[in-house]
Amino acid sequence: MSQRSLIKISLIDKISEFIPEAQIRQDESMSKHSSFRIGGSADAVVTVCSEEELSKLLKLLHAEDARYMLIGNGSDLLFADEGYRGVIVKLGGDFEHIELLEAVDDVIRAGAARMLSSTANFARDNALAGLEFASGIPGTLGGALFMNAGAYGGEMKDVVESVTLMKSDGSSVYELSGEEMKFSYRDSVLQHNDDIAIYARVRLHRDDKEAIAERMNELAEKRRTKQPVNFPSAGSTFKRPVGGYAAALIEEAGLKGRTVGGAQVSEKHSGFVINIGGATSKDVRELIDIVAQEVEQNSGIKLEPEVRIIDAE
Repeated sequence: MSQRSLIKISLIDKISEFIPEAQIRQDESMSKHSSFRIGGSADAVVTVCSEEELSKLLKLLHAEDARYMLIGNGSDLLFADEGYRGVIVKLGGDFEHIELLEAVDDVIRAGAARMLSSTANFARDNALAGLEFASGIPGTLGGALFMNAGAYGGEMKDVVESVTLMKSDGSSVYELSGEEMKFSYRDSVLQHNDDIAIYARVRLHRDDKEAIAERMNELAEKRRTKQPVNFPSAGSTFKRPVGGYAAALIEEAGLKGRTVGGAQVSEKHSGFVINIGGATSKDVRELIDIVAQEVEQNSGIKLEPEVRIIDAE
């Protein structure tokens, strides 16, 4: 048995002392944990269901100098075909809780593991407007905070009042205001300090429940008609460049429908690279590189990937 295997087994044994066995999955395919449905196996995927479990796990991982990363729904991630050498941490349990704060009836407090679409539905059901833009984003609240997710003119910075975070070493919990989160286009403080968002307070405003539902339905119809929602993808593949739109630039370069293996520039919306069947991480990466190079040659504009590419080691 290799030294790496022995180290991995030793670490898993230590994790299992405080995390139930049902929450630990060894040699787990990351294709099950990303919307691209692509990726080899991670050494372990560990789901933590309380602040205590998360704190203990982070302390152990830091003490062991173990490689790890936190993921949500994996809706903006592309894992390597070789998988991930380390521990994937996911939030569940307590971190999926959502509630309407009684003292301030236009504020929702939700855990970072709560799906963003479910959070938007909860807001609608409580006649609260402001999250309609998020109703079709296929990620968790935590992922949305990390990326300052947005769509159709709205983004998380518009509604986030405050965020509760845990230090990356598990040592303490603290709170940041929406302003202190330093939200900007597809960016937040979470991408720079390694700490973990565990809860957020979202401030909305009262409106008619039926009117909110109608707006959400209209946005859902736009997605169905304009985006390749029937194929695995990571959403918009490229960030919006200064001076243009990625989809238009890609189409102008004659790249709509371009394929590499099982990866394709969507014929429905050229801003999406999709998995049309059996795509590998290598296929997607190669296609992303081709698109970026040819768009730059055609327009002089350099596209940057919005999808986060995760290497095996």
